Amino acid sequence: MFDPDSLKSFLSVIDTGSFVAAADRLRLTQPRVSQQVAALERELGVVLFDRSKRPIRATDAGRALSGQARRVLEVMADARTSMDPWRTRAQGVVHLGSYPSVSAAFIPALLRRQAEREPDVKVVLTEHSTLELDAANRRGEVDLYLRPLHPEPPEHVGSLPLWREPLVIVHALDHPLSRIPDPVPLTEVAAHPIISIGRLEDADSADFEAYRVFRERGLNLVPVQATDQPQTLVSLAASGLGVGVTNWLATRTADTSDVRVRVLEEGLERRVALCWDSSRPFTPAVRSVHTAISEADIPEGTSTLSTLNHERDLSSHTL
Repeated sequence: MFDPDSLKSFLSVIDTGSFVAAADRLRLTQPRVSQQVAALERELGVVLFDRSKRPIRATDAGRALSGQARRVLEVMADARTSMDPWRTRAQGVVHLGSYPSVSAAFIPALLRRQAEREPDVKVVLTEHSTLELDAANRRGEVDLYLRPLHPEPPEHVGSLPLWREPLVIVHALDHPLSRIPDPVPLTEVAAHPIISIGRLEDADSADFEAYRVFRERGLNLVPVQATDQPQTLVSLAASGLGVGVTNWLATRTADTSDVRVRVLEEGLERRVALCWDSSRPFTPAVRSVHTAISEADIPEGTSTLSTLNHERDLSSHTL
């Protein structure tokens, strides 16, 4: 009979192209993954990978097995799910990733309700920037995480859209933009130095919403400074360094007494989703936190984001 752990190791090597990367994803040692794949090859009497190639490539037999292996794990996951009515409570630890503004505006109420509903599930909160959250997910350090839908989530990441929130600007009280009525046109903002989300001179930051909306309107965004911390962005704007462009929740969770928070023209927004590694099945504990997030009230000042054409890889992810 197939060992499910060996099948998981086999599929992780298929998905990552490397025994080392597969081990990182599964939080195992590389020798352990190699042993499990070798045991599967011995049981089947076939070679599953061409180890002379870099990245490692599946043989014809390996490619044929991959679809069958995924179906076997899905059937096992369905069998476990069918036992849910006979389980009293979900139990275990769930590592939840988040970024600063969501951690302040959404997570506290969520954790309180989750503790009341599932007291045997311990949620460990991990905070990173968006791109660092993707890396933590890839390393298996988070089970679920909240992130904007831009930049696009990596391949093999499932997502459940949660809400949309407007992009806003933040500027000093005496800034020249104070004379421009709301909503402020982006062309007016572009005439001033900009403080953006992300990291300065980081190519990956160019996929964030602020850069994207500037590009879509034929404007070039070259920020004078960038940060992932809402209060830092507000303080930089208050000092007169430039005009901050950020998401609505970032300003709701910072002290904005020394700045003005302004609405930009319609249609400039951030979309937020719940994400996870779609190659890792959900445990009952992870499923319970996923359900709690999907049913939670969205933050004030945001609006529901339709799941149509956005939800990815949600089915068959329960152990």
